[in-house]
Amino acid sequence: MKKWTDVDTAVASIHDGATIAITGSGGGLLEPDALLQALERRFLQTGHPCNLTVVHALGVGDGQGSGLGRLAHAGLVRRVIGGHWVWSSAMQRLAEAGEIEAYSFPGGVIATLFREIGAGRPGVITRVGLRTFVDPRIGGGKLNEATTEDLVELVQIGGEEYLRFKPFKVDVALVMASSADDKGNLSVRHEPADLDIYAVALAAHNSGGKVIAQVKRRTDAYVPARLVRVPGILVDTTVERQAQRQCAVSEYDPSLSGEALAEVGDDDEKQTLDVMREIVGERAARELGRNQSVNFGFGFPGAIPEILRAQGRRADYWGSVEQGIHNGSMLDGAMFGAARNADAILPSVDQFDFYSGGGIDVTFLGMGEFDAEGNVNVSKLGSTVVGPGGFMDIAQGARKIVFCGAFEAKGLKVARHDDRLEIVSPGSFPKLVKQVRHITFSGVQARLDGKEVIYITERAVFRLDPLGVTLIEIAEGVDLHRDVLSRMEFEPLIADHLLQDAAH
Repeated sequence: MKKWTDVDTAVASIHDGATIAITGSGGGLLEPDALLQALERRFLQTGHPCNLTVVHALGVGDGQGSGLGRLAHAGLVRRVIGGHWVWSSAMQRLAEAGEIEAYSFPGGVIATLFREIGAGRPGVITRVGLRTFVDPRIGGGKLNEATTEDLVELVQIGGEEYLRFKPFKVDVALVMASSADDKGNLSVRHEPADLDIYAVALAAHNSGGKVIAQVKRRTDAYVPARLVRVPGILVDTTVERQAQRQCAVSEYDPSLSGEALAEVGDDDEKQTLDVMREIVGERAARELGRNQSVNFGFGFPGAIPEILRAQGRRADYWGSVEQGIHNGSMLDGAMFGAARNADAILPSVDQFDFYSGGGIDVTFLGMGEFDAEGNVNVSKLGSTVVGPGGFMDIAQGARKIVFCGAFEAKGLKVARHDDRLEIVSPGSFPKLVKQVRHITFSGVQARLDGKEVIYITERAVFRLDPLGVTLIEIAEGVDLHRDVLSRMEFEPLIADHLLQDAAH
């Protein structure tokens, strides 16, 4: 029989200097927030535990203080290794101020690293991240001057370059599940995603550490073996939290957890898109062929499924996201990573294997800024740490990459009149820059790998060619020199037909 206890007693076992691995994704997916809240409360009352290392693959929190935000106190945390930071502005500020050691690695690499740690293997050896900010030749994933230890190294195998993300000991895993029985068997049967819960638990258990699970209910009934995601042998302590929600938008919806189908009409699925996202999304949708395996990223690309639905093209593709969801009615915004009526829900670790091995034909990803080399930055905007999430893992494996975003930032407003674009007011900051601040996607590596890469904005479309970035299309109503070339910080190559049109 496993140990059941209250939440404060559970976290009291966490010692100073411990390395903690956390499950979770934005919108409250598998987020052990009661445990994190109790950990914060204990630190504020006693000053312990302190100097923790916190590791998480995807974003954890709601942006309003939950999740990773509970731990955002100087002294409580010494080091954070995160895949996605945007759901805790307080933790972002600690990293920006240099008050903690801060690393950002690809989300899929971190999730896989948990598995490799648990399996006793020598870390993750991968091509994901080559010639980006996680490559030790560029920065090794370090986000500030306080961060000095090298956690990733460049290696050669068979004459090819790879990155090796080093393993480390995990002292405590904090996980969330739907239920547990008296043997400690955890089920996530009522959750919208499995994420990396098994890998996180495995890493802690096989490191000699502890697994603390937060569950909605304790059950005396038999849990069907096929529904156990983490066997009780891995679990040390369990906390019942009856107030636990399935996610931010639902107390419990079986269509989100894949237990039942819901009637979803056109009005239920329809999203209201602003004109910018609609213009970019419609142009991006033209890059999709028939019967393709597709990934949609966060931000601008989140509008594309709605556009394809409205066009009657849902049957043209098999869609998936890194949280492990296949098909269904994908949710957007804070609930990105969940879907109603999904066809399949896999562990995110398995999903990342699918991606990094080349399982998708085309991915649609957001872009913060891009430069003359074709590099894209989404991971550090200004001094703000964002992190790549699954962006880098997905881009590395995809055959075709379509980046989607606005041409400029801050203040840009556009209108559409039939097929003509009007730039109502320009943006204050360029996004097509001489050199990106952070290389989240390497144009050099993409050319070496023979990737097809397209960059789509509301007024212009570019392609990555062997000699550099080429402007291949401008919107009706847009002037080539006034609205495009003069608003960029670099000179792109220009397709012949655009030069001919400009001459006339």
